[in-house]
Amino acid sequence: MSQDQISQSQSGQIRTVGVLGAGRVGTAVARQALKAGFNVKIATSRPAAENALLVEVITPGAAAVDASEAAQADLVVVAVPLHRFRTLSPEALAGKTVIDAMNYWAPIDGTLADFEDGLRGSSEVVQDFLSGSNVVKTLNHIGYHDLEADGAAPGTPGRRALAVAGDDAAARASAADFINALGYDPVDAGPLAAGRGFQPGTPAFNGPHTAAALRALLEEALAASPAG
Repeated sequence: MSQDQISQSQSGQIRTVGVLGAGRVGTAVARQALKAGFNVKIATSRPAAENALLVEVITPGAAAVDASEAAQADLVVVAVPLHRFRTLSPEALAGKTVIDAMNYWAPIDGTLADFEDGLRGSSEVVQDFLSGSNVVKTLNHIGYHDLEADGAAPGTPGRRALAVAGDDAAARASAADFINALGYDPVDAGPLAAGRGFQPGTPAFNGPHTAAALRALLEEALAASPAG
């Protein structure tokens, strides 16, 4: 998909995208966002000066900034290892729409009690921590390599879909616009609790899926949940 095709679907409200995390997921999101015409700022826990060369080489066109500056973007994508989510600043992210692209992998993250009770999805735990933010779960169920390869223009037959879940309707809509701009059909899954339906181990997580197929899988997951 060309940059022009993607940019046609870019939300008029989102100009800058802050990416917290410069690993494989974070840099893939950054590159795809750059293709879509967004102004991208990348930060890690280290000072911006220490990331400048890495960002220049791996995500040319993005700016290496401190985490506090990335948090001021119109939309913030969190792509740090989940076991480090408490290093995020709730104060800096207050009032922001925050996309949670993280997943809980016990073999990698270690066994974390917050994510083992089975009562909440991982993004619900993150939302509790970032209580002043509007957390939206998406981008967690596509591989970083696929994210840059599978994007297509709106209306393309068989276009891959990504689910979007969050408790704030306006934040979900903003995140959906971003997903569309990246080259994917956004599927509104509803409240953040619905994100449990596309966590690791679920049929929806094991994509790719079209929008119709993904909706069907999410409906099945909702029906099978205790509250369904």
